[in-house]
Amino acid sequence: MTTIASEGAAAPHSVITFNRHDRRAFIGGSDARIIMGQDQDELERLWREKRGEIAPQDLSRNLIVQLGSATEALNRSWYQNATGHAITDIQKRVRHPVHAWMAATLDGIVAPTGAVFEAKFMLPWAFTEEAAADKHMAQLQHNMWVVAARAAVLSIITGGGKWVEITVHADPLYQHLLLTAEKKFWRCVQSGEPPLLFGIDTPRPRLAAVKVVDMTASNLWAECAATYLRTREAHGEHELAKTELKKLLPEDAKEAFGHGVRAKRSKAGAVSFDPVEMEAVHAPGQ
Repeated sequence: MTTIASEGAAAPHSVITFNRHDRRAFIGGSDARIIMGQDQDELERLWREKRGEIAPQDLSRNLIVQLGSATEALNRSWYQNATGHAITDIQKRVRHPVHAWMAATLDGIVAPTGAVFEAKFMLPWAFTEEAAADKHMAQLQHNMWVVAARAAVLSIITGGGKWVEITVHADPLYQHLLLTAEKKFWRCVQSGEPPLLFGIDTPRPRLAAVKVVDMTASNLWAECAATYLRTREAHGEHELAKTELKKLLPEDAKEAFGHGVRAKRSKAGAVSFDPVEMEAVHAPGQ
C-alpha cells in the first residue's frame, strides 16, 4: 500500500491510501487529456474516481476504445515493419522520479531513438494529422515528461485503412503548463475541493512537413500561382537592380537620389529605396 498526501500542510482527512497498482494512486497520460480538456463534467468525474468516490468508467462497451486495444499489436508490428525500428518496454509502467503522483503506462519506446511510442485507432472522417496531434498532445507530453524523452511517435491506424506516423517533440512550455495543471488537480484530489477547468491555452508544436499535396483544385492557389509566374522575371530584375544600386552608393553617403529613385542608409547601415517624383533642377540665373 502507498500513502500519498497533499503538498504542504494538509488536513488529516486529505490523506488517502491506495494500492500501488490502483489507477487512483497517480495521474496518467489519459488523465492528462481530461485535465487539459474543456469538459467540466468529465474533469469532475475523474476527480471523483481518483478520490475513490465512484468506480472507474467501464469502457468494455466502448467500441472505439476496444478497437484501439484490439489493433495495438497490429499497429506496433506495422510501425516496426515500416520503419525498421524495434519497440521495447511494451506496457511498461513508469513513475516520475520526483513527482510520485505522475506515472505513464507506455505503449512502448522506440529503441533506436528513445522516443515514446503511442498506438492509436481513429475514425477516418474529418481526420487530419493536426487534429490527431492536438487531441493526443497532453498524453504525449505527459508521457515524455515522465520518462524524460525528447520526442514521441504517434502511430495511427484509421478506420479507412490508412496508417499515419506523426512525430511530436517535447515542448518545455507546454510541459510546464501541463505540470501546473496536474499539480492543481492533484491538490484537489487530496483536499476534496472540486476542480475547475484550467483554461490553459497551450501552444501546439509544429508538425514535421512530410506530406506532398496536390493544390490543383484550389482556385485561390491558381490565381496566386498565375501572378507569381507572371511577375517572377520582373521580380528577379528588380532584386538585381537593388543589388547594383547598393554597390553604387558611396560608403559615406547617408542619402542619394537620381532618375526617380532615392536611397537612404539607416544608422545600422541598412539601405532602402523609394521612388520619388522627378524634380527639375534649374541653374541659377546670370
